[in-house]
Amino acid sequence: MLQSRATLDRELADLNADIVRLSSMTDAALEQAMEALYARDAELAAQIVQEDTFINDLRFQIEEKCLLILATQQPVAGDLRLIVTTIHVATELERIADHSAGIARLVGRLADEPDIDTLHKLPKMAVRARKMLAESVTAFIERDAELAQSMVRRDDKLDKHYRRLFTETLEEMRDDDYIRRATFLLWVGHDLERIGDRT
Repeated sequence: MLQSRATLDRELADLNADIVRLSSMTDAALEQAMEALYARDAELAAQIVQEDTFINDLRFQIEEKCLLILATQQPVAGDLRLIVTTIHVATELERIADHSAGIARLVGRLADEPDIDTLHKLPKMAVRARKMLAESVTAFIERDAELAQSMVRRDDKLDKHYRRLFTETLEEMRDDDYIRRATFLLWVGHDLERIGDRT
């Protein structure tokens, strides 16, 4: 038996709250992963990897709620599109958190390495990625199409940062001792660039 419109509205509002919570957890994971990288804090990095399971669990809870609404409410038109999009958004947020966990996993491998010259290029990329994450979720929650479109332009800038990092790091790789460190650095840059793509 179909439930009332008020029930559907309440369930959709709950989904929005869950997406905001998932976004907040994802942003915190990214912020902490970058902090762990800069400080080469293996303990914080391990915590990020461990806490990724909580983000995964919340993503699956959101998907289950969406499927339950589809089964009990049989939404149509805009409501149906919103629920399907919510599943997709939750998946992308969880994958962004996976990239953050990937950055955290590199911290242990860099712990005994000398300082990395191009590491200073990453903070700007990380700040841009986090801002894109926050604004893309705001655009989704507020149904702001113009803000959502601006993410595409911002992603182009993040892509340019990554290409510059890639080129400069390859130059520095001419020093054989730097190759291992530079490879890890490129992985971090790639994770940040993919986060921008997912936002």
